[in-house]
Amino acid sequence: MPTPSSSESLIAERLRAAGCVFAEDEARLLLAAPAAPAELEAMVARRVAGQPLEHILGWAEFCGLRVGVAPGVFVPRRRTEFLALEAIALAAPGAVVLDLCCGSGALGAAVAAAVPRVELFASDIEPAAVHCARRNLPRAAVFEGDLFEPLPRALRGRIDVLLCNTPYVPTDEIRMLPPEARDFEPRVTLDGGVDGLDVQRRVAVAAGEWLAPGGHALVEVGEHQAVEAAAIFSREGLAARLTSSDEYSATLVVATRRRAAL
Repeated sequence: MPTPSSSESLIAERLRAAGCVFAEDEARLLLAAPAAPAELEAMVARRVAGQPLEHILGWAEFCGLRVGVAPGVFVPRRRTEFLALEAIALAAPGAVVLDLCCGSGALGAAVAAAVPRVELFASDIEPAAVHCARRNLPRAAVFEGDLFEPLPRALRGRIDVLLCNTPYVPTDEIRMLPPEARDFEPRVTLDGGVDGLDVQRRVAVAAGEWLAPGGHALVEVGEHQAVEAAAIFSREGLAARLTSSDEYSATLVVATRRRAAL
């Protein structure tokens, strides 16, 4: 293993003192960024002040991709890679895919990179996220607005795979999030209401009319919310099941629109 440079060691010490758990890794990433000494110092100072590393670097790694992110945009989490992998397993070549509450568009980018010829759509209510997603998803149609509202009507009943990383943190638990999320990511991307499931309820009400027969909605939830989240989709007539991953510490609802009986 190469010996850390003095610059790397000094930066790592500053980051560690600020509470960064992976200080050495972060120091290496900051030093690898194309920046003049004064710019590097500003980047380190921003990280010491608690800003997300991904906002400072301008990218996040997700499913082996470098996804562009920017201040004011939700940072894709590693646990959400489980949602992407499950969606990839369900999406056939040429599938119609919607990345709802898309943020940076990381989920859509991962599916499009793995599944040939997908027809990709995305939407988000945050203008900064939409701007970011349009850069990350140049071949997708990315819309700004509330959930399904901005989507073209012609998409109704055509979606084969609905990617849905909606906010699911209960309002009273926002204050317990790490500062880099609580203080630097938009509240609307985190706050799921009293029990964390308000947005999922709204998605469930509309999902059936947007999904194709046999189409799937994949929704990330907290482990303690899983049973109720699945019931929300079941009450709207979808066949809901739960799946989870210890490796990714993630839980999903997979809700499927039933095919018409023959």
